[in-house]
Amino acid sequence: MANVHVLGVVILLISSICVHGVDALDNGLGKSYDWHSLEDGLKISEETGKPLMLIIHKSWCGACKAFKPKFAASEKALELSKHFVMVNTLDNDEPEDEKYKPDGGYIPRILFLGSDGKVREEIYNEGGNPQYKFYYYDEVSVIKSMSKAVELIPQTNVLSDEL
Repeated sequence: MANVHVLGVVILLISSICVHGVDALDNGLGKSYDWHSLEDGLKISEETGKPLMLIIHKSWCGACKAFKPKFAASEKALELSKHFVMVNTLDNDEPEDEKYKPDGGYIPRILFLGSDGKVREEIYNEGGNPQYKFYYYDEVSVIKSMSKAVELIPQTNVLSDEL
């Protein structure tokens, strides 16, 4: 009887992963985006030459909760996201490396990285607080930075549409 119970728990866990595993990567930021883990995103960025956009946020953060639906609903941000490897880290997935905290560990924080994995500190919320350059509160400010990143970060190794 104990084996049947254990088997039932295993089946429940597997079905939960199958149902929620793909959606879990969006973390409330929009299911239409092509989200990746940071580890996978860095590899994909290096292989494809696409820059990486990293959103660092927390489940308990009021500013993050207010930002998420704005970003998720933005058609323009979704369109621009095609130029990036999209990554968001929630709670314990936040990277520990200091390079991901160029001017502090506040949240939400959005960083743009070249395909070499380096944070491009010249791409920040120009309309925001200069003490918290990578803090974003709405989709409009993110779209401006995404557009700037598309202009400034070269996409190496990207295959031509002509092939």
